[in-house]
Amino acid sequence: MAETLSPRPAATVITVRDGANGYEILMLRRNLNSDFVGGAYVFPGGGVDETDAGPAAQGRSFGLNDVEASRRLGLESGGLAYYVACLRELFEEAGLLIVCDRLGQPVQLSDSESIRRLAASRRAVNAGTHDFIEMLEREELLLDLRGLEYVAHWVTPVGPPRRYDTRFFVVRTPPDQLATHDAGETVADQWIRPVDALDAHARGELEMIFPTIRNLEAIAHFRSSREVLDYARSLEDIVRVEPRIVNRNGEIQILLPGDVGYDD
Repeated sequence: MAETLSPRPAATVITVRDGANGYEILMLRRNLNSDFVGGAYVFPGGGVDETDAGPAAQGRSFGLNDVEASRRLGLESGGLAYYVACLRELFEEAGLLIVCDRLGQPVQLSDSESIRRLAASRRAVNAGTHDFIEMLEREELLLDLRGLEYVAHWVTPVGPPRRYDTRFFVVRTPPDQLATHDAGETVADQWIRPVDALDAHARGELEMIFPTIRNLEAIAHFRSSREVLDYARSLEDIVRVEPRIVNRNGEIQILLPGDVGYDD
């Protein structure tokens, strides 16, 4: 019998902004050569690293400590690492940096010098020549965790070559920053209304994986980014969802907890 892979802790962020015709979410297209959901449109995110849980990361976080973060996620400890990973991945994959100073004041990064330094730091972090937390220390910045809201918990089913235990968050994009894909792990970026993304997927124009679709369906009816964040804040008991892949008479089906046959 093949060994069942243990899912790796991961964090994903649904980044929202208000547009002329309703709120939009940021989606990135994964590199076609990726060995995990290549070509699919996803939210920024990735695995939780050891440095996300270290004391240096905690010292560079504002508005939330590990005790409170762990309580929100239903963990005994280590919850803050998911929040840190969330904003680190948002910076690495989309170039958005949500930070403040030691007094909690948001730091504006829209002037030409800040844009240049931000782009250079992102290239260095993605190349592995600089550490993300060390970059924050050098720039005297703190990750602003106050706007991150926990919204969902999905686990990759048994079967795929990689498995993730993923916490989904929602955050509003910094108004003074421009999102761009990293041209490595991701090859395109797009701001799109959730309802339009779902329609494009139904037409076969936008490839998305199951958790992405279900999270979009949960928030597509809201009218503004504020309503999405209010919805996330209202959630009290977020259920861990681990789909199961089954073969029924030659047809592959995805079952969720509560579906007929899920517990067989």
